[in-house]
Amino acid sequence: MTSSAPRGLQGAYLVGERASQDQLRARLLDVASQLLVTIGPESLSMRRIATEAGCSTTVIYTMFGSKEGLAEALYLEGFERFRRRLEAVPSRKDALEHLIALGPVYREAALDEPGYYALMFERAIPGFTPSERARTLARAALNIVDRVIADCISAGYIVPTQPRKIADAVWAAAQGAISLERAGHLRDSSIYDTVTYAVISRYLVVDRSPA
Repeated sequence: MTSSAPRGLQGAYLVGERASQDQLRARLLDVASQLLVTIGPESLSMRRIATEAGCSTTVIYTMFGSKEGLAEALYLEGFERFRRRLEAVPSRKDALEHLIALGPVYREAALDEPGYYALMFERAIPGFTPSERARTLARAALNIVDRVIADCISAGYIVPTQPRKIADAVWAAAQGAISLERAGHLRDSSIYDTVTYAVISRYLVVDRSPA
């Protein structure tokens, strides 16, 4: 029985080529995100991005197909970056502690990635509307919150209900606080902690907030 997997020098070449393509794709997205923050959506022309990234426009069209394809890739990359940050939070033996620990990390991701955040949540590119597939994948990137809430329900901390219902309520509270902070209306990060915990406590069997 033969394997279709690449071997030897050919396999090494293909692996290296894929890695190089992934690196180039990540660079193009970073360049586009930075242009979005520093200049604005009008800077997101294929030619401008190609010049900044040091490649040809043909490469960008090959990777993303169109400006809309690039915008959707940016949208999904933003959620993927949030997912990686949340997944990197060390698990706790106590499920509720784990849930609470996710909150500050989500806020940090939002503030550290202003270009991606603006595209994900603030319609930074006029006329761009994510496809239903992209919206589904974006929400799936935050599934760790649903899973940890399910663990809290299993542990008896949270009243039995649909984890996503609670996760979306916490998400809405978090987004409200972050948007106000980004707009300069909130200068105290503790407000974010307060509103997100207030939503969580709404579903707790017994309130375990610090004394």
